[in-house]
Amino acid sequence: MASSSPTRRHFLKSVTAGALVAPAVATAQKTPANDRITMATIGCGGQGRGDMGGFMRFPEVQMVAVCDVVPEHREQARKQVNDRYKNTDCKAYSDFRDVLARDDIDAVLIGTPDHWHAIITIEACKAGKDVYCEKPECLTVREGRAMADAVARYGRVFSGGSQRVLGDYGDWPRTIWGGSLGTVKEVFVDCWGPSEDCYLPEEKLPAGMTPAEWEMWLGPAPKRPFHSSLIKGGFRPFRDYSGGGMTDWGAHRFGAAMFATGHHLTGPTDIIPPDGKEVKHLTYVFADGMKMYHGGTNDIRYIGTEGELDRGKPKPTKPPRATDMPTYRGKGGIFGDFLHCVKTREKPFRNIEVAHRACTVCHLGNIAYWLKRPLKWDSVKEEIVGDAEAARWLDRPKREPWSLS
Repeated sequence: MASSSPTRRHFLKSVTAGALVAPAVATAQKTPANDRITMATIGCGGQGRGDMGGFMRFPEVQMVAVCDVVPEHREQARKQVNDRYKNTDCKAYSDFRDVLARDDIDAVLIGTPDHWHAIITIEACKAGKDVYCEKPECLTVREGRAMADAVARYGRVFSGGSQRVLGDYGDWPRTIWGGSLGTVKEVFVDCWGPSEDCYLPEEKLPAGMTPAEWEMWLGPAPKRPFHSSLIKGGFRPFRDYSGGGMTDWGAHRFGAAMFATGHHLTGPTDIIPPDGKEVKHLTYVFADGMKMYHGGTNDIRYIGTEGELDRGKPKPTKPPRATDMPTYRGKGGIFGDFLHCVKTREKPFRNIEVAHRACTVCHLGNIAYWLKRPLKWDSVKEEIVGDAEAARWLDRPKREPWSLS
């Protein structure tokens, strides 16, 4: 991954090709006496089906329904479930509300485009379902807070879908938590750049897809004509649906950096965009003085008072010594962590507060890029200080009849 912003068409091509790479899922309100967790998948594109297959490998999971507005995705998902269980029982839907109305479903996997995550999560919580939602978990900062409030209000288990915080970096987090780098002063994080206005021309709907299904795909986003790339993972470059690379890989890598340095339940005080002069990279400044940059590496690079961690460079000689670092519960990675917490009602590793804080950093970076000016952030009140125009970007209007309430 290059650390500079790509052209929009280059980025569109890259995210479409890589649309099968990350996980997301949702799970049960209570565990039946036989420990079986019945699940449904909402959003059955390549990522959703990949996550669905991961969950179906757990013997306690029974996938009973799939939902997608794209007929091809819907039928591929139904076939995948029926082939797995050697039956024809899986029900397929085009409206997520029909899934949530079923009393026999304990949990939902949300693998839709980003602009649907908050609404479906909140409605799932109201319906008594636990949720494992694909990253980036929200389209805006206000959506993330509304999701966190709903999870708390309805007593649900929520896990976000970034397996890379722990999975990609081996013992790095424990090394840093253990003090091998001393005090971390700087972190460099690579991901693609922000999203922008949608420029795609109109195309004809594919055979079998109705205007009503395209309208449902858009949902709370502004009305626009159909384009095939949007239903094939190519929605990420466009801010009506996503925050671009800043929220896609940023949710992984900024989230990993925040967790490794112990900032995963807080946020920066200042966000400073590059100016082509003194400020080379978008810069986040935290209350303890740590600075986190967008760019300057091709992965994540940590610089501490006693050492440095970067791909291809020697590891610190001090062994990891952290014994109290949060990690997955249960067995089976992030999926197993979620299923364990469905049964025990514990908080998963990437619970809603952790996911929301990681996404917030990504969204604030986008706002600074879009407006080309520094921001002051109050991470307790979750407010941009002294800039009313920037503060309006903390949320977006939603097209009727959709809302977060």
